[in-house]
Amino acid sequence: MSANLTPQILQPRESRWIQLRQRPVIAWFTGLPGAGKSSLANAADQALTAQGRHTMVLDGDNLRGGLNRDLGFSAADRDENVRRTAEVAVLMAEAGLIVLVSLISPLCAERANARRIARGLSFLEVFVNTPLSICESRDPKGLYQRARAGQVRDFTGISAPYERPKNPDLVLATANKSVVESVQPLMEILMVKSSWPG
Repeated sequence: MSANLTPQILQPRESRWIQLRQRPVIAWFTGLPGAGKSSLANAADQALTAQGRHTMVLDGDNLRGGLNRDLGFSAADRDENVRRTAEVAVLMAEAGLIVLVSLISPLCAERANARRIARGLSFLEVFVNTPLSICESRDPKGLYQRARAGQVRDFTGISAPYERPKNPDLVLATANKSVVESVQPLMEILMVKSSWPG
């Protein structure tokens, strides 16, 4: 941090949590392209809202259309994409929200850095465990086909690596389940973790 900067002392973040009567959580969905991260995050968002929880979804594609639109897909840009997203997630969580992050974040080191940035906030690494063959068969954006044809460079799972989480907080399998069925284990955890005492 520059010597010219003076961090401001703000009111305790817990004062905001009291207003919302919930504890914040960051749920970080990681998995291959087409694994179902965005679908699961959206399903959790809707179900949590129906239960009176306060939430926000940070979706990788949406962020790349705004906050992260200046970033490409090099290793350095991917790292920065994850860092910026984690910083925004923390700001939202400190305001008291349950933040659902849908981001490939392909490397273990990137996800570990996101957890460090969370600075003690409740952080769940959620591995959407969908086999590559199923992700390719879904191919909702046609990107796998283009990557196989050499038209998309640095595509995760094809021409760029994806490191499976070694010790995720939760594994969601989507291959043979509906979105609602797949997201249910996460919903149970989030409802408990976000509950306000008393």
